[in-house]
Amino acid sequence: MLASFLSRSQRMPMLGCALQMHLFIALGGAECFLLAVMAYDRFVAICKPLRYTLIITRVLCLQTLALACVSGFALSLTLTTLIFLLPFCQSHEINHFFCDIPAVLFLACSDTRANEIAVFVVCTLILLIPFLLILLSYGFIITAILSIHSAQGRSKAFSTCAGHLLVSLQ
Repeated sequence: MLASFLSRSQRMPMLGCALQMHLFIALGGAECFLLAVMAYDRFVAICKPLRYTLIITRVLCLQTLALACVSGFALSLTLTTLIFLLPFCQSHEINHFFCDIPAVLFLACSDTRANEIAVFVVCTLILLIPFLLILLSYGFIITAILSIHSAQGRSKAFSTCAGHLLVSLQ
């Protein structure tokens, strides 16, 4: 994208557009899944503090990291492939600085309803499921924090989650 800004030619090849779209969706999806994993980590830290080291092991951390990254990249690869297998008969120029899904679908000369449904399904998997898992985790965390009798204990429990909660809300 930076090379496109600096060059005289504002064109990006279709392969470059596909790569940019794939990486954007994959990294965004991996981030959403990792935020859900972090919410589970905070849930275990607050709701099961004495069992934390037994539940959250190095192996589990590596497995959830791998699962989050593989899920994001697999969903992104599927979606990007479905979009770029469409026949493009119009101009191959997108009037944007970024290869976005709706802009690329607009260039297709065939029916894109199936692709739009695939985009909806992938977005649901990438955004809604982690969001619901985060809400569920923080629902349990808030319940656990409210059951702590000392103000110092509530403050300590809340400070454990505050950083992640702020990142999740952005």
